[in-house]
Amino acid sequence: MASDDRESHGDAEMRSTEAVVERESGGAGDARSAERLLLYHWTQSFSSQKVRLAVAEKGLKCEEYDVSLPLNEHNEPWFMRLNPTGEVPVLVHGDRVICEPTQILDYLEERFRDESTPRLIPEEGSMYYPRVQHYRELLDSLQMDAYTHGCILHPEITVDSHIPAYASARIRAQIGNTESELKKLAAENPELQQAYIAKQRRLKSKLLEHDNVKYLKKILDELENVMDQVETELQRRIEETPEEGSQAWLCGEFFSMADVSLAVTLHRLKFLGLSRRYWGNGTRVNVESYYERVIERPAFRRVLGNVNNILISAVLPAAFRVAKKRAPSFIGTTLLLGILGGATYLGFLFLRKRLLIFK
Repeated sequence: MASDDRESHGDAEMRSTEAVVERESGGAGDARSAERLLLYHWTQSFSSQKVRLAVAEKGLKCEEYDVSLPLNEHNEPWFMRLNPTGEVPVLVHGDRVICEPTQILDYLEERFRDESTPRLIPEEGSMYYPRVQHYRELLDSLQMDAYTHGCILHPEITVDSHIPAYASARIRAQIGNTESELKKLAAENPELQQAYIAKQRRLKSKLLEHDNVKYLKKILDELENVMDQVETELQRRIEETPEEGSQAWLCGEFFSMADVSLAVTLHRLKFLGLSRRYWGNGTRVNVESYYERVIERPAFRRVLGNVNNILISAVLPAAFRVAKKRAPSFIGTTLLLGILGGATYLGFLFLRKRLLIFK
């Protein structure tokens, strides 16, 4: 089971520095550190959610550090030294540092193969292996960043979005701040200058694409075809298991890595206000039934049950920054607690209003 314990920033920096030193030196460390899993992630990052769900489904013991994207922790030098692209998630296991989500998932599957650990990818010779790999690759090819940023920046194309109305303006402002902050960090950290410049270029290119409504509508239309394939595959599972009470998943009677991708994808589409388009109102009834079942899985509930409320993360970045960097510790803590209490209350009112609407 993934641990929810938070580390201090100092501990995280120390751990990341040790990991980089071990990676560069090739040292394996002692047996205990070699067995320790540490995941740097952001709770609302799509790729992080996939990795965390896989960790939970496999029942692995994993320490976690939540790298706050609203606070730009992923741009801080300690994290850029760990992953020069400045992206989450990052897995540290002994002397190994793995920074690409698909590689992390493959590593977890290959490294933890004992009989007590559930397999999410069938053996390569199995008849199920190509099926799982096909749907995994199909779903992982979806441009989820573009869907997410596009729907936040252009909420008019969504229905029943969970994103507060003010989020678009806040994110646009944060984008501008991030660009200037990357320039500043590049000047302050000569050894990381190229990494910061490269990230700034990627950010500019990505944002131009994601803010293009015509492009967004095009890729959302293309998503229809993928959802049709998923609906058809789920229908095949129903036909293969006609017994009453039997429940199959996307590729068979077992929960696979393809289901990890599908579950998190559907959850994100629901969050963005796109569920009615893709499986609501009686369309794609198999997808709808699948989603209702998957959100009841214990691992899903632990990892994704409470991440759809972005109210606090959208409101509090400035408050956290003030408490962390400017105010005396006592004043900062008091201010932060006060704002947290207020934001939590606003969040409660917001969620209660949405629940009443849903009813």
